[in-house]
Amino acid sequence: MEHIERYAVTIPGAPGAHAEPRVVVVSLTHTTGPDGQPVYTDDTGTFLVYVNGGVAEPLADPPGPTSMRCLHAVPLP
Repeated sequence: MEHIERYAVTIPGAPGAHAEPRVVVVSLTHTTGPDGQPVYTDDTGTFLVYVNGGVAEPLADPPGPTSMRCLHAVPLP
């Protein structure tokens, strides 16, 4: 099965701070999670996510002050 190579993942700003969201580009890795889903990571290798149906689920809290479990993910060319 072919997987999308890259996604843009939107991380919202801190609640109540009126901060702009950040967009992090994640790329397909050669690893899979315990359930067999492919793992994507940012350039630093610290932000790891699964992506399914346009939703990115972090394997740990995303960088920054927020703790979100469902993040918007858009495929990139």
